[in-house]
Amino acid sequence: MKQLAAFVKERRKEVNLTQKEFADRAGIALTVIRKIEQGKTNLNMDKVNLVLRMFGHELAPVDSKVLDK
Repeated sequence: MKQLAAFVKERRKEVNLTQKEFADRAGIALTVIRKIEQGKTNLNMDKVNLVLRMFGHELAPVDSKVLDK
């Protein structure tokens, strides 16, 4: 979650948006942005993907067998 938090915060700052401005553009609540940037673990994946899509990314499930390789 720390990598996700750092990624979102860095990208948001690169485009010079406040958390509120970014939340408005992503169509989600300000609290969601705050939770992501704080590295909270109880996040709704759909909301996280709304944020990540703003930067052309998306999270998806990965088969653990693929990770073991």
